[in-house]
Amino acid sequence: MIVGHLLNMKNEMSLYPVALQQGLKFLLETDLSLLALGRHEVQDNKIYAMVAEYETQPKEQRRPEAHEKYLDIQYICSGQEMIGSGPLAAVSEIDEDCLKARDVIFYKGIAAETEIVLSQGMFAVYFPWDAHRPNCSVGEKPCKVRKVVVKIRIDVL
Repeated sequence: MIVGHLLNMKNEMSLYPVALQQGLKFLLETDLSLLALGRHEVQDNKIYAMVAEYETQPKEQRRPEAHEKYLDIQYICSGQEMIGSGPLAAVSEIDEDCLKARDVIFYKGIAAETEIVLSQGMFAVYFPWDAHRPNCSVGEKPCKVRKVVVKIRIDVL
């Protein structure tokens, strides 16, 4: 897992693999406020972006998840949310397996879960060995969030 801020990309970009750089450059060079909700191709089916707007929910209502074929760059355009994170080895039993259909598997919990708060301009990279619980409220009050999730196929890294 990597957590950062796009403001630091000039100093950090060369440290990342090329495919991850492409995903981060998409976030830097695109007017994300103008992107319609839904899927946007960045590089064939190897890299794409999903734009969503939603209200955060209490952590207890969100399920931890992981992916097998794609990593996530979860970028907050506006609002803030908490994402619970932990190693895939620390997840509890499977709640729902949608790996074949949607490249996502949901779990019932993550042992020793770390809570990370992301606000506007921040991103988190989740690899297939990272479990994560996105879209959680910070505190008790829901927050409206606009988020772009860049999906990068792991075999192109």
